Amino acid sequence: MTFLWAFLVGGGICVIGQLLLDVAKLTPAHVMTSFVVAGAVLDAFDLYDNLIEFAGGGATVPITSFGHSLLHGSMKQAEEHGIIGVAVGMFELTSAGIASAILFGFIVAVIFKPKG
Repeated sequence: MTFLWAFLVGGGICVIGQLLLDVAKLTPAHVMTSFVVAGAVLDAFDLYDNLIEFAGGGATVPITSFGHSLLHGSMKQAEEHGIIGVAVGMFELTSAGIASAILFGFIVAVIFKPKG
């Protein structure tokens, strides 16, 4: 049952994104930014952790989880270290993902010929 809920929740998030692209005519950058902000807002109201408990990978894989991680880490470190903890906590939980995106983007750009 866990796999079914993960599939349905993750797929539902993707359907929302595709509808925003097709119907609302938003650019991919707008949709991605909106999803990151939506994940942070859901975490601010303490809803995203419940969604992760319910859907597992269906809630942790999409980009909304990145917004959740940014806010979650910032709030945790802010409690311990004050205002400087906001910046420290923001990158503590997300540094591996950011570093991987930069590294793999560089590798792909070196191997293939970018057209942009």
